[in-house]
Amino acid sequence: MDFIETSGKTVEEAIEEALRTLGTTEDMVEIEILEAGTKGILGFGAKPARVVVTMKADPVYLAKKFLNEVGKAMGMEIALETELKDKQLQIDMSGTHMGVLIGKRGQTLDSLQYLTNLVVNKGDASYVAVTLDAENYRQRRKETLESLAINIAKKVKQTKRSVKLEPMSPYERRIIHSVLQNDKYVSTYSEGEDPCRNVVIALQRGRDRDREKTNSYDA
Repeated sequence: MDFIETSGKTVEEAIEEALRTLGTTEDMVEIEILEAGTKGILGFGAKPARVVVTMKADPVYLAKKFLNEVGKAMGMEIALETELKDKQLQIDMSGTHMGVLIGKRGQTLDSLQYLTNLVVNKGDASYVAVTLDAENYRQRRKETLESLAINIAKKVKQTKRSVKLEPMSPYERRIIHSVLQNDKYVSTYSEGEDPCRNVVIALQRGRDRDREKTNSYDA
């Protein structure tokens, strides 16, 4: 519920009822007074005050509301920790059965992050980038990919054969590229179309001849 119309004996009473129903505070809403209300004479002709209270486009509220609705639909209770800084909203989810929300190689988590970004930025000119995580999955996945990149690079140097990795998201491909960008013996590039775009790790041109001469980089 993003807005509500309520009534009361006074405007203040109507607003309090709306805030109670929305579960928020006055600084997080916009208030439109439809009718100020009248007391009437001796109780006759009295009219209630009517207001419309609308939630402001608060990214944290919108993100939490959406994710709680997702959790409710899936029969899951999700604890949310948020941090908003410089138009970057970090959301960490925790609870039972988080593997369901992470999915294979984080695909479900990525999809949920994409949808949360759409919800938060709907109709808002000031874009807020949402990063969604579940029980530190992003960091654990990053460490796994960094280790994979280093090990595959070693294999490429030894065999002189390029290796194509499994399809990855743009975020994960950037991790591979970043880890190996300063390795002067291998290069990385992406090929294919999303969502089946792959990173290829290949030997730098001419490095096979250099290795035959020096044999100096088996580490």
